[in-house]
Amino acid sequence: MGKPVEVTDANFDATLGGHPLVLVDFWAEWCAPCRMIAPILEELAKEYEGKLLVAKLDVDENPKTAMRFRVMSIPTVILFKNGQPVEVLVGAQPKRNFQAKLEKHLPPSA
Repeated sequence: MGKPVEVTDANFDATLGGHPLVLVDFWAEWCAPCRMIAPILEELAKEYEGKLLVAKLDVDENPKTAMRFRVMSIPTVILFKNGQPVEVLVGAQPKRNFQAKLEKHLPPSA
């Protein structure tokens, strides 16, 4: 893949269930900070291909999932490990902040 996948209320659980580590971007089209971090998430999807799935959920079109995880501000990026939220980043962040959260949950490299 190497790029973020779109998820919806309908396929959210199935998508998470198929991957041990999923980084989900809760975003909206009108959100400027969301557009600012989009290229960072694209880079992370490429760099961590095979180790991590990067997904995007449009909160305007999929309010049930956003409410379920209490997303009040966007962008909110949640890292799920085995289907459970383990890290949350709110607001535009530099790439190194995302990497620091991810590295804590990736298996050690051989």
